[in-house]
Amino acid sequence: MDRRLRPAGICMRVFSAIAVQGVVEPLIPAFEQAHGCRLDVTWATAPLLLKRLQAGEKADTLILNRAVTDTLLASSSIVAGSDAVIASSATAIAVRAGAPKPDISTPEALKRTLLEARAISYTDPAAGGASGIYFAKLLERMGIADEINAKTKFPPPAGYSAMFLPTGEADLAVQQVPELLHVPGVEIVGPLPGDLHMVTVFVAAIPADSAQPVLASALIESLRTPETKALFRAKGLEPG
Repeated sequence: MDRRLRPAGICMRVFSAIAVQGVVEPLIPAFEQAHGCRLDVTWATAPLLLKRLQAGEKADTLILNRAVTDTLLASSSIVAGSDAVIASSATAIAVRAGAPKPDISTPEALKRTLLEARAISYTDPAAGGASGIYFAKLLERMGIADEINAKTKFPPPAGYSAMFLPTGEADLAVQQVPELLHVPGVEIVGPLPGDLHMVTVFVAAIPADSAQPVLASALIESLRTPETKALFRAKGLEPG
């Protein structure tokens, strides 16, 4: 089967990291109306999307993290010069809205808070999310991996760790700020403190085999307007 065949009405396929879903998704109706077609968007972690591309799936526009984009650039899988930084996001900790906010002001305070929590949630490193991979390594570095992982709940692949906060299944959730804010009923405590701080950069680019490079370029430009930059800030991201 030709993987480039697409249902009638779909003009462009987009692979996008879930961290920017809160910004990209609201822009889609206006873009579709302006261009008279429909977008087919796949939301997942950037490493999972990379695996799908490497397995032969096709997309016309990519919105991924910098590390995955660089991997694709190195293999000439992206049009040279088409990659554009659109935003960056810090990894942070959240609690259920209205719950007391624990002390995470220093690495030692964060360590105590994690150990005292009844249950926490972060992205399963096996799912490939940048924050989950980083936090798993951070737990090893802090020497508390066994204790924390014994009381950890992982969201489904491409899911949101904060989903367990409103239900009371977890006291703390760790993920990138826009992913945490995507779940109603949660509040951000703050970013990881001190030298534990971690920021992920998101990049939009055009695959070398894109069937719609002109439309892809138009979509990328729509992610860099003043209005979109304001939306990025409102969703917890810093515009590129």
